[in-house]
Amino acid sequence: MRSDAIKTGPDRAPARAMLRATGLDDDAIARPMVAIVHSWSNVSPCNLNLRELAEAAAEGVRAAGGTPVEFNTIAVTDGIAMGTTGMRSSLVSREVITDSIELAVDGHCLDAMVVLCGCDKTIPAAAMALARLNIPGVALYGGSIDHGSRNGCAITVQNVFEAVGAHGAGKISDEELDDVERHACPGAGACGGQYTANTMAMVLTMLGLTPMGFNDIPATHPSKLDAARKCGELVMDCLNTDRKPRDVMTRDAFDNATRVVAATAGSTNAVLHLLAIANEARVPLSIEDFEPASKHTPVIADLMPGGRFSAVEMSAAGGVAIVAQELRKAGMLKDTDTVTGRTMFAELDAAPAATEGQVVVRPVADAFKPRGGYSILYGNLSPEGCILKLAGHGRSSHAGPARVFESEEEAFAAVQGGRIRAGDVMVIRNEGPAGGPGMREMLAVTAALVGRGLGNDVALITDGRFSGATHGFMVGHIAPEAARGGPIGLLREGDAIFIDASTRELRTDADLASRRAAWRPEPPKVTRGVLAKYARLVGSAAEGAVTQAFDDSPATSPRVRREIEDEDLTQELIGN
Repeated sequence: MRSDAIKTGPDRAPARAMLRATGLDDDAIARPMVAIVHSWSNVSPCNLNLRELAEAAAEGVRAAGGTPVEFNTIAVTDGIAMGTTGMRSSLVSREVITDSIELAVDGHCLDAMVVLCGCDKTIPAAAMALARLNIPGVALYGGSIDHGSRNGCAITVQNVFEAVGAHGAGKISDEELDDVERHACPGAGACGGQYTANTMAMVLTMLGLTPMGFNDIPATHPSKLDAARKCGELVMDCLNTDRKPRDVMTRDAFDNATRVVAATAGSTNAVLHLLAIANEARVPLSIEDFEPASKHTPVIADLMPGGRFSAVEMSAAGGVAIVAQELRKAGMLKDTDTVTGRTMFAELDAAPAATEGQVVVRPVADAFKPRGGYSILYGNLSPEGCILKLAGHGRSSHAGPARVFESEEEAFAAVQGGRIRAGDVMVIRNEGPAGGPGMREMLAVTAALVGRGLGNDVALITDGRFSGATHGFMVGHIAPEAARGGPIGLLREGDAIFIDASTRELRTDADLASRRAAWRPEPPKVTRGVLAKYARLVGSAAEGAVTQAFDDSPATSPRVRREIEDEDLTQELIGN
């Protein structure tokens, strides 16, 4: 056992003395030691139930012959930080959470781990930590919040953000805004549409890191505790059979995950996070690999923000299993191994059938939309690639004049001040991974546009990100970013911008080359602390905005592939 390093032999008497002080006896110390890692916090509903789930997971570990060791890590709640400088900390927290899990588990030489996660960055961080450490491990999502209800309609936090825009436009009163606010979030759990949290919870399942159906269970459902208990038992089986995360996190598993994201019109943040997870798992994956997944996978789930139903309603219909079953019938999934020891197809065979009469998920032949909810674009404004969000509107192209803003705050003020007109292309730059720093989400701006009735008439492009709750004609993750000399930094007010999903282009006809010599980067917004450190270390959004790339891993991006090809060509020329 790994943990023998801290507990076996005369030299480890001091460590054993400290373990005894925590209440462990000889038998407990002798057993495998299993980390129960969670991101419990009472700052928001997203992680509010994780401490209870940790206790249940610990019970499962003990019942299966292990000794649980509990750790807590951080969470930054996007719904609270959104639209503020605090949002800069959100993506950065993904790296900090991953690093902290590594430090706690490796620092105590633990044998296995159960990671309980609840919100947008804690979920990919769980997968990243499992891949990086590659010891027997299981992940469990704390579950979705139930949707609220207002005037007989289901509402989520998305409706609150959009109500802010409607209020700013004078369409609703103070009292109506207050009523939406008070009814949208009824209890524990992460945001209730197919936003980033629920999208990434499905990703955990399709990567094989969570048993089928466990992540679908809502946060407040009584069976969630049983799922956590079973995860504790399961991780001991993984330990006993030496089943490790990277055994199941294969390229086929990543392909399955990208298909499910496309089929559910999931959050575009999944692209960023899957690239980062693949980097940790040493699996070759590039931003371009997401295009065929979206192009050839129809949207078969009618989920918010572009659709009608919440994650809790999706769970009642049958959960991710019924999406995967329909994709499997159409030959769009590959059979892979999973954390349970059974294959993905065996898991699907064992999963309950769809609830009779459910209308949330359709067969592939009767899809809601012919292709997935995003497209990867390139062009003279984004040579490394960017993501066009297609969910929630029927357009495939937009052309209009640039309205240039150097920050999210400037853009939000322009929307609320009524200075944006139909046909405009809002440009929000210096919000990328390094320039932000932290690549903030633009939900406050996009929701305000929707609330003011401009959601279908205005486009927005940014080197920042979008929330999973965003819908409209939006292009994010533009790379290279402005702070690193990207062409988006050369745009000027009034430049013509063209966005076309059919040709996969984001371009301008402005003479950018003539402006290059005069360009200077904006001064850093932060010069000390974790954000400054992150800005120095972080890579391109087109590569997952990671702070380290593994030299021994396959090339994961077009840029890395080009560098390797250039080096190979150089060596060939030298040899000749």
